[in-house]
Amino acid sequence: MMPINYLAVLAVSIINMLLGWLWYGFLFAKTWIRLHGFTSKDLEKAKEKGMRKTYLISFISTIIMVLVLSLLLNLTGAARISQGLMLGFAVWLGFIATTTLGPVLWEGKSFKLYLLNNAYNLLSLLLMSVVLVLWRWFSRNLN
Repeated sequence: MMPINYLAVLAVSIINMLLGWLWYGFLFAKTWIRLHGFTSKDLEKAKEKGMRKTYLISFISTIIMVLVLSLLLNLTGAARISQGLMLGFAVWLGFIATTTLGPVLWEGKSFKLYLLNNAYNLLSLLLMSVVLVLWRWFSRNLN
């Protein structure tokens, strides 16, 4: 088993935050706001409050997720992109898609919002898995 590459974890965490910024900031911002039922007043309050703390906590959460994903890739010996994709999909299906369905079933949250968020979660895990596998491959083969 290879040791966890903390530089790769940091780089993948940054990539994931950029994906979130693109997904929720440009591609689907209006849809996400509408599905949440946010008003312009809600958005102004959030801007006034500041988002530094929220982004910091989100980044720490992302680092933890990438660390665990890296550990799982190591434990399973995933060395090919296809293996990384399968593991990323399995983690999404087994833990993310199932857990995040609860608010739809029990709290009346929007199924469309569930789909929007989980499409992001799936893409995110697949991208993280591929980058981590490729990083490991390049680290092994270039040294």
